[in-house]
Amino acid sequence: MRVADIEDVIAAAAAASELEIDRIETAAAGRRTVLRIFLDGDGPDGRGPSLDQIAQATRAISAALDESPKVGDAPYVLEVSSRGATRPLTDPKHFRRNLGRLVELSLADHSKASGRIKAADADGVRLDVAGAERDVPFADITKAVVQLELTKLPDEDESDVFDDDTDDTEEV
Repeated sequence: MRVADIEDVIAAAAAASELEIDRIETAAAGRRTVLRIFLDGDGPDGRGPSLDQIAQATRAISAALDESPKVGDAPYVLEVSSRGATRPLTDPKHFRRNLGRLVELSLADHSKASGRIKAADADGVRLDVAGAERDVPFADITKAVVQLELTKLPDEDESDVFDDDTDDTEEV
């Protein structure tokens, strides 16, 4: 199973779901091959693919692989997912899809910058760093990763947050 052949077979299926192929990985698993396909796209709100898009693409990709002679007869396990929140941001579109998120940048001068993405265009990213805006050209960024936060963003509805005084544990 060659990655280039797989990409040729599934590209139209991914595009039909308004998604793009981020990467394809294969790994041996006994007599089978695990075929991992990672997809990305703007999604309905411009912040990445929805679960519905991934599910639709998975069905279309599976059908395309089943019909193609390029895949061969060897057994395989198909895994399809989004590119993942912990993957480095490498293209302007990745920054645009993560507006409002906290990122840490490693810069060419060996310094670091952390802040929330306020805007991104073809040339660089604008961060909110402790209340001050900072423009960073992509040419100066050597690595960029989203910092995972376990709190709600300020613009999200706070009505479904548990009250701190409520104890939802059960004694057994």
